[in-house]
Amino acid sequence: MTEQSTAPKYQRILLKLSGESLAGASGFGIDPNEAAHIANLVKRVHALGVDVAIVIGAGNLWRGATGENRGMDRATADYMGMLATVINALALMDALERVDVITRVQSAIEMPTVAEPYIRRRAIRHLEKGRVVIFGGGTGNPHVTTDTAAALRAAEIKAEVILMAKNNVDGVYSDDPRKNKDAKKIGRISFDDLIKQDLKVMDRAAVSLCQENSIPLVIFDFAKPGSIRRIVLGEKIGTLVGSRLGGK
Repeated sequence: MTEQSTAPKYQRILLKLSGESLAGASGFGIDPNEAAHIANLVKRVHALGVDVAIVIGAGNLWRGATGENRGMDRATADYMGMLATVINALALMDALERVDVITRVQSAIEMPTVAEPYIRRRAIRHLEKGRVVIFGGGTGNPHVTTDTAAALRAAEIKAEVILMAKNNVDGVYSDDPRKNKDAKKIGRISFDDLIKQDLKVMDRAAVSLCQENSIPLVIFDFAKPGSIRRIVLGEKIGTLVGSRLGGK
């Protein structure tokens, strides 16, 4: 089947990116070349007529857990991390608009000079108008990860799937493949089995939100060329996690 005759499997997606995806080889900070690379990948998916929302972490700039481990107040450290996600969101917005993809950043922590406040109905309207929406600031609350923010926003905007981009990990395994050469890749798994087997895909609160709202996850290796577009077009890449093994 040719690309021209292939219809997207999903019409509205939420892409969850790690902050490290912006860092490049250094592993820290923001590499404009990496931001441009991500923007071009998103543009190819957006060109299919797919609604795209994005949540990006802040591990390239700050981790709340690191601050807490060094004696900082946990809430303060987490708020710093939330602010760092807005920095990443702005960098990605700039890269997207450089390739002519109209983008809006919405922040759960109000900072009207640089981002819109998060308003669910406004976010949905942006998507309906063909704009990419990047959600920054996490959920606006400490003690909550960006994985949970991604699950919450996906439920609120009625995304059909969450694409969980991993760095050099191409799905869910029975054990850590970097430590156990006999670890087996799992192509499909239910939320119940994911929880029972204590497989580390995203934090428990995020998994529960996805399960309660029947939002499937696709865990995939972001480094593999064209992965996002191939998943959106229905190719079986990475690991599918869903409420029913017989689902989408």
